[in-house]
Amino acid sequence: MKKLANYFFQGLLFVVPAVVTFYVVYMSILWMDNLLPIKVPLAVPGADDIELPGLGILIILAVITFLGYLGTRFVKNPFFLMFESLMEKTPLLKIIYSSVKDLIEAFVGEKKRFNEPVLVTVNSNPSVQRFGFITENDLSRLGLAKEKLAVYLPFSYGFNGQLVVVDATQVQKLDASGTEMMKFVISGGVTEI
Repeated sequence: MKKLANYFFQGLLFVVPAVVTFYVVYMSILWMDNLLPIKVPLAVPGADDIELPGLGILIILAVITFLGYLGTRFVKNPFFLMFESLMEKTPLLKIIYSSVKDLIEAFVGEKKRFNEPVLVTVNSNPSVQRFGFITENDLSRLGLAKEKLAVYLPFSYGFNGQLVVVDATQVQKLDASGTEMMKFVISGGVTEI
């Protein structure tokens, strides 16, 4: 009986991550595909027409790639400069646009931000430390001492976190890649580094 239960749990370890991954990818594809109401009906003899999914995703990916090409190739393009200037001047849109742009640039832009993993002491007695990423080395423009650092502390099992300001003496730089540390933190420490 104990062996049978062991086989069941081993099966769970194999099946559940695969099924959840497949389900999340499938639902993401359906959600993205439904952003554009373009469907291609397929005629199946003896059955109702079947809609071929994926065309909306292909169009979205093609448009994003094309705009990325234009933005890279023609950075001084007046349209992009005018659009960005308009977004930066509109009060509410400025906050949303610049925040999203900075977040995307932190992960895929030229100025990647989450590439300096650290261990931060958040409490000295008893000693509590958290993994984080230095996002700003100099906070003097905010009127803070030069020894202060901005550190982003991500939460496990989510893509949110908190920003803390700490003394540089409380920060220990780690010899690890930012990507591997982010996976480690988000997984709750169960992913191997």
